[in-house]
Amino acid sequence: MKFSLTCLCILIFCAGNIKAQTKANQEFAHFAHTQDSLWNSAYKNRDAKTYETLLAGFTARYNKLAADQKKIFGVYYSNAYYNLACVYSLLNKKQPALDYLEKSVKAGFYDYAHLLTDTDLDNIRNEERFKTQLQISREVSDYPYILRKGAKYNADDQREVPQFTYQASDNPHLVSLRKAFNLDSIAGTGNEVSKIINLLHWVHYLIPHDGNHANPEVLNAMGMIALCKNEGRGLTCRGLATVLNECYLSLGIKSRFVTCLPKDSLHIDLDCHVINMVYVNSLKKWIWIDPTNDAYVMNEKGELLSIEEVRERIINGKPLIVNPDANWNRRQSTLIKNYLYSYMAKNLYILECPVNSEYDLETREQGKKIAYVTLLPLDYFTQSPNKTEDTNTKNGTTFIRYKTNNPAKFWQVPDTDNIVKAK
Repeated sequence: MKFSLTCLCILIFCAGNIKAQTKANQEFAHFAHTQDSLWNSAYKNRDAKTYETLLAGFTARYNKLAADQKKIFGVYYSNAYYNLACVYSLLNKKQPALDYLEKSVKAGFYDYAHLLTDTDLDNIRNEERFKTQLQISREVSDYPYILRKGAKYNADDQREVPQFTYQASDNPHLVSLRKAFNLDSIAGTGNEVSKIINLLHWVHYLIPHDGNHANPEVLNAMGMIALCKNEGRGLTCRGLATVLNECYLSLGIKSRFVTCLPKDSLHIDLDCHVINMVYVNSLKKWIWIDPTNDAYVMNEKGELLSIEEVRERIINGKPLIVNPDANWNRRQSTLIKNYLYSYMAKNLYILECPVNSEYDLETREQGKKIAYVTLLPLDYFTQSPNKTEDTNTKNGTTFIRYKTNNPAKFWQVPDTDNIVKAK
């Protein structure tokens, strides 16, 4: 089964954070798309010789690209090798099939699920060299497997981690936010959970998710909502989680936004996802709230789950349910298989959130310090240093990061001692 490149071309130029589609990029994109069509014909005709000639021509031009361009178009390179391996396998020429499969993996083809099921490779599936490449791919892209390997933490880790704080609702900025958008009315008069979910829906439908634009320089709810309205644009997942977090704080609801990151041992995955953890006093627990997908997660009894519980259930193969109205930008439903067992299984390996949950937290300013805590599994390959501190030379903001393997320190429950009152 040929691995399609046409849809990948669309994704590269429509969904990614491409700063500028230069003339050179456009020209190579056109060339690559043309080559893909020719490769497809050679694949259908099982014409390995023509395919190799086409690949040699592509390689000659690809090798002249700058490093940043190779990152954009490398997907063509790795998939071309993969599909040529398929041609040779279908011809039952095992050695060249295995050679090109190894080249495809070395070039960045790590789709374990595709390798596992592609019938084109059945003629080489029992070869040891194939099994080796399959395992290499599994270590990079079988996300539930990777997450299971990263299941263990260390409850005895006593490294320094500061106490998390939550800005009180009487902060002037939060008071203004609450009044400007009549958030009490939006939250409604129901119980605590219904208010949390009503605010989730409101932010989700107020601002679309937009991966084509970076978040603005001013990173607070008032500024970002105004900008999106004036420019007719949306926000990244981090921007949406920031807006929702400040809305929760304005109503006295304790919340943090959490950056969910992959293991990414090869440093090839630039993707992550940012959601909210929101504390429900009546349930005495955190719950999973995702404004990008308008989603919350439940167990088989319909009980709301935390990020910690969702992670554990993916690892242990226990049932999960996503609210039926979960969606992305009202264009497609958020399906549990893709959302939790693929995308979030990848991104729940490392978790990070700010120490202080407050208004305008991440707007960069000279002399400002922003601290984060990172929860690492014991399986992660880099555990130190325990604390880092770096100052951005352009904006003068200092970023402090604390590492821990102790989940209890990361999932600290808010109490009256960590509420920051307005001065």
